[in-house]
Amino acid sequence: MPPPVAAAMAREGQIEALMKGSLHTDELMSEVIDKLKGLRTERRISHVFLMDVPTYPRLLLITDAAVNVAPDLDAKVDIAQNAIDLARMLKISEPKVAILAAVETVTHAQTGDADAAALCKMADRGQITGGLLDGPLAFDNAISLVAARTKGIKSAVAGQADILLVPDIESGNMLAKQLEYLADALTSGIVLGARVPIVLTSRADSAETRTASTAVAMMIAHAKRKKFSSAGRA
Repeated sequence: MPPPVAAAMAREGQIEALMKGSLHTDELMSEVIDKLKGLRTERRISHVFLMDVPTYPRLLLITDAAVNVAPDLDAKVDIAQNAIDLARMLKISEPKVAILAAVETVTHAQTGDADAAALCKMADRGQITGGLLDGPLAFDNAISLVAARTKGIKSAVAGQADILLVPDIESGNMLAKQLEYLADALTSGIVLGARVPIVLTSRADSAETRTASTAVAMMIAHAKRKKFSSAGRA
C-alpha cells in the first residue's frame, strides 16, 4: 500500500508494524517523521541493525546506521535508549553499550569523544537506563578482549559489547555492510522510536534478511501489546 495510507493505518491503531517494500527509504520515512500526520513519539526515531556475525559470540546491535545522519548528544541519548530497550526485549538482561570512536581516549579534537564521555555520565545519573555504557572505545577494543587487555583498558563493556553506538550514519552503515558482505553476517534492520516498529531493509537484501527483520518487528509489536494490556488491567 502507499506510504501515506500505511502511516495513517498505523497512526489509527489498525496495524502494529510497517515494512518498507520496493521503494526508496525517504518515501516511507518522510511519512513516518511528519510532524502533523506522522508516527513520532517523545523519543527520537532511530535504526538498529541486528547482526549475527559468525566470528562473534553474541548478537551484535549497531545503531544508528540508517536514519540519523550526524546525531548530536541529545539524539544519541534516545538512540542508545532505543537500542537498549530492544536488546532487553531480546532477553539481554543488561546490554553492554560500546560508544565507538577512533581512539579510546577523550580529546577535544573529536566531538564524538566528548559525547561518549557525556553519555556514560548520563547513564550513571539515570538519564539512560537498562544498560551498561562505556566509551569512547575504538572498534577493536569494543569487540576484542585481547585488544582491550593489550591496551590496558579496564571495562565491563570492552571486548564483549552487545550494542555498538556509532558516531554517524556513514561509519555505521559501512560497518554493518562490511560485516554482512565480508564476514557473512546475517542482518536484520528495524526502526524504533515511532508508534510502531518499522522493518527497514535495503532493496538488495535477501529474503532471509527480510524474514529476520519481520520477526523482530513482530516481537516488538507483541511486547508493546502485552505492555498496554498490563497497563489497562492495572
